[in-house]
Order: sequence, then structure tokens, then C-alpha cells
Amino acid sequence: MVFYGEYEVAITSGGRIALPKKVRDLLTDKTLVLTKGFSQCLAGYDKGDWETRAQNLLDVSLLEKENIDKRRMLFGSTVYLETDDQGRVVLPKQLRDFAGLKKKIIVVGVGDHFEIWHPERWQLYLNNIQ
Repeated sequence: MVFYGEYEVAITSGGRIALPKKVRDLLTDKTLVLTKGFSQCLAGYDKGDWETRAQNLLDVSLLEKENIDKRRMLFGSTVYLETDDQGRVVLPKQLRDFAGLKKKIIVVGVGDHFEIWHPERWQLYLNNIQ
């Protein structure tokens, strides 16, 4: 499974989005996992893949502050979301606020996961890496 591409998607006032078909088709069932990502975006994972990755994170020593900080951010904000028959999900308000999501979002495939960005932040990110 490889998430790829860049897609502009509308978001309703209640936070509902329709996942792009190329993203939705890579989910093994109707459940996806969403959490805070780095650079004020959201990170989305296939449920099975997330659970494997989560187990790997649990095997890391808590004696290093950086490891516990990452675990707090990731696990504290993690939600399991069910897509409806049209591939729509409601993004929780707490996560929408974290990423600054309003009317439009950019969904970006990043290989092993996908990210959800505010369009202006995505463009700034792209400008800074070029």
C-alpha cells in the first residue's frame, strides 16, 4: 500500500470531508486512524498499519524525553474514524483546530500514510523545501 498524489478537497462547516478515491481505495476496511502530524498537519493511516506502527512505538524506551513527547502527541490525539458509503468522514474539531482547517484542505499521499494540510501551510511548506 502506497499513498500518493495531492488532492484539494472541500470541508463542510461541520468538518466532513470526502476522502479522495485513491486514498480511500488503499484502506483495508472502512476504518482509518487520524492523529496530529508534524508541521501542523494531520496524519492518516490504514487501521492495520497504524496498529503495527503503534506497537513499535510502545517498544521504545520511555527514559528518553523525546520518545515520551512523541508518544504523548501521537497517542493523545489519535482517533479511529469510520468512513460512510461515499468515503466521507468527520474530522474532529480538536484536530481541525490544530491544523487550521476551514473550507478547503489538501490531502497529500506520503507513501506509508497520507496527510491533511491547510492549503496555505502546504504551499509554504513546498516553498521552503524547493
